[in-house]
Amino acid sequence: MPHDHGHAHIDPDSGDRRVAIAIWANGLLTVAQIVGGILSGSLALIADALHNFSDMASLVIAFAARKIARRPADERMTFGYGRVEIVAALINYTTLIVIGFYLIYEGGMRMIDPPEVMGWTVVILGGIALVVDTLTAMLTYSMQKGSVNIRALFLHNLSDALASVAVIVGGTLIILYDMRWVDPAITIGIALYILYLSFTEIGGPIRTLMLGSPPDIDGNDVVRAIQSVDGVVDVHHVHLWQMQEHAAALDCHIVVERERMGEADKIKENVKSVLHERFSIEHSTLEFEASDNAHQEAQVFGHRS
Repeated sequence: MPHDHGHAHIDPDSGDRRVAIAIWANGLLTVAQIVGGILSGSLALIADALHNFSDMASLVIAFAARKIARRPADERMTFGYGRVEIVAALINYTTLIVIGFYLIYEGGMRMIDPPEVMGWTVVILGGIALVVDTLTAMLTYSMQKGSVNIRALFLHNLSDALASVAVIVGGTLIILYDMRWVDPAITIGIALYILYLSFTEIGGPIRTLMLGSPPDIDGNDVVRAIQSVDGVVDVHHVHLWQMQEHAAALDCHIVVERERMGEADKIKENVKSVLHERFSIEHSTLEFEASDNAHQEAQVFGHRS
């Protein structure tokens, strides 16, 4: 079956401007929340500020990665620089995981002895944060569909918006009922949500950097498709991986009968056509072997005999 790798395209300069606006908005918000959290005694507000600070750092990393990824291939990076966005996403998710565990620790300590919290300061700054987080999420929403790098940012922003709602609710409960334990409880809730999102999404960048096969392509289906091409006797030493987020690549050894080696170019053309039409694999390197001189008992995937 065909594999659709289509995704929304946004002009690179327009995308860069969106990210730049989000950087400034999150930077100003982080400063305001840290100051407000210290003055009000709210750990939840500081937790939200740290999360926003990680967003700002993530945005800076993503902004730089977008710029670098557009460089053409050269003698140092023959596959190009596109995979830097995968590295940026991994850095951002790892940062979120560290922050999540830190907030659980701090929230646990405050649950034991809840401090005095100024509820109105929490509510006001939480409301401002909600506006900024929502704006940032809107700026990155249409971009995240085609980029794991921007998706990491979008999830940061989405979790921030939800965290801001929780902070507002917590501040309101403190004002109305003096429920000081709600503040560290919300902090732990925010942290658990951060960890859930991070562990759910981090597998994709790790898989790509480990040269794993694309998650939406079954390697066995690829092998069977190649074997079905007229003239192909066998396939082995298959390597299927992602050069970049949306660029799958393949190399393999193809066995043909000795008397048909003269048709290698035609068989290669047919194989490449099948790979393109059925799996959207644009880059493939095919090595042909005559059946009477082929590797014996070679494994299908990998290169060990």
